[in-house]
Parts: sequence; C-alpha cells; structure tokens
Amino acid sequence: MTNVLTHAFPITPLLPQIVASLAATPRLVLEAPPGAGKTTQVPLALLDAPWLAGQKILMLEPRRIAARAAAQFMAQQLGEEIGRTVGYRIRFESKVSAATRVEVVTEGILTRLIQDDPELSGIGAILFDEFHERHLAGDLGAALALDVQATLRPELRLLVMSATLDGERIAQWLDAPRISSPGRSYPVHIDYPPARAQESVEHQLARVARQALEDSDGDVLAFLPGRREIARAQAVLMQSLDRDDVEVVALHGELSLADQQLALSPAESGTRRIVLATNVAESSVTLPGIRAVIDSGLAREPRFDPNSGFTRLETVNISQASADQRAGRAGRVAEGTAYRLWPQSKRLDPARTAEITQAELSGLALELAAWGSAQLPWLDPPPSGALAQARELLGSLGALDSSQRITTLGRRMLELGATPRLGAAALRAPPELRALIADLLALMEARSPLRGEQARSDDFRARVSALHAWRDRYSSGARGGADAGALAAVEQASKGWRRRLDVRSAASGVPDSHAVGDLLLHAFPDRIARRDDNQPLRYTLANGRGARLHENTALLGEPWLVALDVRFEARDSLILAAAPVDFRVLERDYPQQFMRERTLRWNDDRNAVEAFDEQRFGAIVLERRSVPVKAEDALPALLAAVRAKGIDALPWSEQARRLRARMQALREWMPEQALPDVSDTQLLATLDEWLAPYLNGKRRLDALSAEELSQALGGLFDYEQRRLLDAQAPDSLTVPSGQNRRLEYTPDGPPVLAVKLQELFGLIDTPRVGGGRIPVTLHLLSPAGRPIQVTQDLKGFWERTYPEVKKELKGRYPRHPWPDDPWTATPTHRAKPRA
Repeated sequence: MTNVLTHAFPITPLLPQIVASLAATPRLVLEAPPGAGKTTQVPLALLDAPWLAGQKILMLEPRRIAARAAAQFMAQQLGEEIGRTVGYRIRFESKVSAATRVEVVTEGILTRLIQDDPELSGIGAILFDEFHERHLAGDLGAALALDVQATLRPELRLLVMSATLDGERIAQWLDAPRISSPGRSYPVHIDYPPARAQESVEHQLARVARQALEDSDGDVLAFLPGRREIARAQAVLMQSLDRDDVEVVALHGELSLADQQLALSPAESGTRRIVLATNVAESSVTLPGIRAVIDSGLAREPRFDPNSGFTRLETVNISQASADQRAGRAGRVAEGTAYRLWPQSKRLDPARTAEITQAELSGLALELAAWGSAQLPWLDPPPSGALAQARELLGSLGALDSSQRITTLGRRMLELGATPRLGAAALRAPPELRALIADLLALMEARSPLRGEQARSDDFRARVSALHAWRDRYSSGARGGADAGALAAVEQASKGWRRRLDVRSAASGVPDSHAVGDLLLHAFPDRIARRDDNQPLRYTLANGRGARLHENTALLGEPWLVALDVRFEARDSLILAAAPVDFRVLERDYPQQFMRERTLRWNDDRNAVEAFDEQRFGAIVLERRSVPVKAEDALPALLAAVRAKGIDALPWSEQARRLRARMQALREWMPEQALPDVSDTQLLATLDEWLAPYLNGKRRLDALSAEELSQALGGLFDYEQRRLLDAQAPDSLTVPSGQNRRLEYTPDGPPVLAVKLQELFGLIDTPRVGGGRIPVTLHLLSPAGRPIQVTQDLKGFWERTYPEVKKELKGRYPRHPWPDDPWTATPTHRAKPRA
C-alpha cells in the first residue's frame, strides 16, 4: 500500500530516516515540537516498511480527544472513512475493523491488549505519543512493551515521541538512537500582563482576551485548569464582549463528542473564536487559526494523599515544559503572542513530575499481579511504600490472596476496566441492582452534576436522584439545580458500564434509602463510618481515622455511612460525600471484620493501664466493657506509655539523675571503654532490656519507685565498669580539708566543684577526672559561700589572682585564715579559733 500524504509537514523530510532507523534498531526516540506532524505522519509512513510485514501499528495517545482527532485526520489524508485503514479505540468507544492497520488507543486500552495477548500477535510496532505527559498508564504500558520485546518479541518496534521530553534520558533508558525534527513554528512573543488589584483569574483572562483580539487577527486559545474555571471565564467573556463576530467555545474531556468536534473545527468565515481549554489542548490536538495563547499557568492533576487514602484532583502550577508547549500553539500558522497570567519572576519546575511517583497505585499493583512480576524496566519505578499500601487495599477487596497473587475476582476486575475499588463494588452487586451500580460507577468517576445550593449536599444519593429525574424526563435536567450537560455525560458513561455489565435497561425512580451505600461500601470497606454517640456530627472510620459532617449536612442522624469523598484535616477529616449504610449488610458481607478482643489502653489521668473487652468492626468499637488488667498484659502497655511520653515520665530522683549524668559523661570522656549509651534515644530504644524487669508485675507507672529506677539504670554497667565510674567520674571529691564535696555534672562541659577557698590550701593543680583528661571547673567560694572565682587553672589562680583576693576579703572575713603562701598553708573548712 502506498500512502499519498496530501500535506507537507516539517517532519516529512525525516520520515525515510525514521523508517530506516527502525529497520536497523527496534527502538527509537523522536523529538518533534508541536506542529511538526509526528502524530499523524509517522504512523502512515511506517505502513509500507518491510520490517512491518503487513502487521498493525498501535499508537498510544494519552487523551481521548487527541486519539479521535488524530485518527480522523489520518483517515482524511487517506481519503477513507475512519475505521478502515485507520481507526481508534478508547474507553466505551471503538471505530476499528478487520482492515484497520493503524489503531490509535488510549493508555488503559494498550495495557489491556498486552495483558490479554503478551505476544501481541499481529502487531509490529507501538508508538508512544506525547510521552512527556508521564501518565501512570503510559509508563506501565511502556514498561510492559519493553518486557515483551525483551522476552517474547525482539522484532517488535517501539517508538517514543514527544515535543518536550528529556530525550537524552529517554534514549538511555531505551538504549535507542534519537532523531530530532524541526517544528513548523513562527516567532512567539511572550507577554506577562500583570493582574489588577483584587482581580480574579477569570476577569484577568477576559481582559487579556479582549486585548488579544485587538492585537491579532486570528483566534485565541486560553488554558484553564478545569471545567469549573472554564464555565466562569465563559460567563465573564459573554458579559464583557461587545462583538457579534466572536464566538466563545469550551474544550475539555467531559464534553460530548459533538461539542468536541465543534471546538476542533474551523470557525465560520467572518467569525473569530476564543477557545477555553484544559490541558487537553496542550499537545496532539490541532486547533486551526490560533494566533494568541492565554495561559493561566494552572492545571488540574490527581494527587494521592496517603494520610487519608484518597486521591483528589488538585490545581497545581504547570511545568516550564508545559508552558513552552502551550506558548508554541500561538506560532503554528503565523507569528503570535503568548500571554502568561503570572509574574515573569516566577520560576516553574523544568518538567512534569511522573504520575507514578504521586498517584494511588492499586490499579498498577493489580496489573503487576496479573503480569506476574513487578520487576519491569521502569523509567521511574513505583514507590515501594505506595505499592505496599496498594497491595494491602487489594487484599481487603479480595483481588489478591494472602501470597499477593491475583484472585479470580481480581482478574474479573481487570476485565471490567474500572478502578479496583469500583470494580469490586460492581462485581459484588446483585443482578437486580447492576443497572444502579452502572450509574454509581459513572457518577463516582465524574464531577458532581449538582449546581447551586444542591452542589453543597454531602448526600451522594442526591446525585443519583438528579440523574434518574433527568433520565425519566421529570424535567429538562435543571430541576433541583442539576446541570443537564453534566448529566448527559454521566449518562453516556453509564451506558458504557451497562454494556460491560450486560445490563439491558437503565435504572429509574428513587432507589431504596440504603441501596446506594450498600453497593458502594464494597468499594470502600475501610471508609465505613459509625456515628459518635456523644457527638452527632463526628464519625469513626473502619480504618481508625476520625471524620465529621459539616453543620448543614443532609446526613444528620445517620448511624452508619460510607464516606466516598473526604478532605483530609489534621484532626477529623471533613466528609464531602457519603451515603447511608444498612448495618445488617455489614454483618452479612463482612463477618470477618467483626472481632471480639481484649484490648489495653493507657489512661493518662490515672497514669495506669486499663483493659477492656471490645467488640469491633475494623477499628470501630461497637461495645466495650472494663475488665481486670492481667500483669502479663500490663508490661507492654507500660513500656509503650514510656515511649510515647518520653524518658522524663519515669520517677527520676536526684540521685538517679546524677548517676545517669556521670555514666554519660564517662562514656564521652573515655570512648575506648565502649560504655553503654544512656541518652534519651538509646534508653527509649532499649526499654525492654533495662527497665522491663523492674516494671514486670506492675499496672501503674507510678508504682515504679525512684530507688528501683536507679537500680535499673545502674544495672546497665557491669562490676568493672561501675568501679571505673566511681574512680573516673566520682560523685564527689575529697578536698585537702578532708571534706567530701559533690561534683555537679553538666551535659555540655566538665563537672563543677564548688568549694571554699580555704579548703584548697596546699593544692597546687586543678583536680582532674576521666582518666586525668578532664580538669574540673572550680567554683571558688568565700567563707560565706559566695562565688569568688571560676577557674580550671588553680595554679594560675594562686599565682596571679589570690593576692588580690586576699587583700579584698581579709578585712571582710578576719576570722578566717588568709596566708601569704597558700601552697604551704593548712587547709581548713573552719574559722580560726577564738583567742
């Protein structure tokens, strides 16, 4: 077959080199900027390659809009209807036939094809387009394809393409050559129009859009993070534009196919467009006539919160690579301008972070279990902690067995194509409720269709009611504050789920009050929640976390809920969407979660261990009664309390504190002796060794006496170490007067000896400890015990300072000796005898 390419693209001269490179080596990295033609020209150029031998080409597109558009454009180039030589396959939609040679698929479809047929029979090449987006499914698909190529199909060709990828790193990962193509680009001027005081992003965008229309003669493409911001900007523009020749068009992934085609089609003659788009328009999709780009600098991306276990869409700053890609849209047909709605001084991250490093990984973990190995040639491997958490969830859903092998249910979940949570709920639904579960899957995956006051409702059943009312023609769809367009998109997805679940008719009417929650609890068994008996807005989740309803909740009084969406907060997370659950369903479907256990708890007020006999569902306590504490049970709880409260919670006496200070000082002074460490950290880490024998049999922490604590601490040193301690870190020193004076040990310096000056007569040098290494700090006192001098140089004091001290103090303390020669004088702690 010979392809006649009707358009000349910048990449056209490189097509023979691309074909030849893949003939010589089975992997290739192609760098080509937007507009070069890589998406639509490379697949067609490869069709006649001898190494392809009539086999099929799969091209991976990250986005459904781009997949349809690319397939449609290639079919038009061949003068064919889509579905013949070129087709596409996306979720719930397929346009392929037996004659299809180029099949454009989205990321999840590629994974299913590889899992279903690891040899990829009849497929000669896989092209990964826009790989820089680094979606989780794209990374998995690439790793699986490399594994297939390495083990089963060495002749399989793999081509990674993008406009803004790290070509050198990708080429090293693939061990592949690189080819770079120039783009069809014109100069793009970058402007940073400042926001005005108190101006929202939507109003700033509308103002800049009006300026762009005045400054250029083409269409305007504006990037916003999501559908909500697009709707607000559209409303502002419609109010502020005073022109009949300008059309404002939305473009995002939740539009119907007809509305998407409208946005991608050229405007009518004499009409200009402002296209408000999410990042679906950032790459692959060609929008004709764009001369100006307005970039909010924002995108909405999924972020997994391991603290709450929820994935939420967050509005985040785009990377510099995305900003460059968006700006390039303004220079596709002529010189253009990109207006950036952030300060020029703001610095963006160089590239987009790989989704695999920050996403919830239960879907990935299930795919790896089905593949039989997680040891794949990853560009960025999945984080081990997140992967372990995902496998734990899959085990609770019944998708993995105790050996982390995939179960029959797990394989059926993969075949269904839903997320593991929703797949578990769908496959456990009884036949008579499968139509309803199809609606729930569609609603769970979509943003809420409720608007106005209803949008604040935390009762998920309100969304189901709105969908059924719209479907049953009770109203036009606006009744109850629901968005008809959003409901139509939900209905389209529900149809797809009904086909997969083999359901012939849609659900209608008002479901039973517990039906929604009873179905969805199988997706979220860890988020089943029970109301606090004393706080009606507070709930405890089965995973042990706390959650609360907002004050205007529609769920007040419900004893059991399944929390479907929460906002994580430090104390109790806020429940954003939930549905009531029938407790009897928990007893029927999760008997293994009901447990009766003897539990121990530390009571801070009593400083004691308490024991209870508890019946629980997961971490939710259903019934609790106090029981006597067994001695053998108390010890672990006492040790745990010390670890939690810190070492100072123990009854330290002054004697014990001094002993510990001496032990730690000697360890620092004489490291060659390898003496035990008595720091806070080490003592807490070794409680079981040194303290447990003295706590054994006790039920209260204050039952441990200070004397017992001293014995426990002293037991860390053996006999020889204790002798060394007494000799080299003594509790006191005998001074020349014959008296024992206490040494005060400090954490940051040498020990201190406070002693009257007259008691040191005859002592030439400063006393030393620690094997003679550490001079004692002397606090020399007057006969009245007041400080005279602090020194570590006693000899220097006698020579230089004592004569002055003697002059000053002799008259003040005449009854005390003040000899001229302190080296030969008799030391004393008394005054001179009376005459």
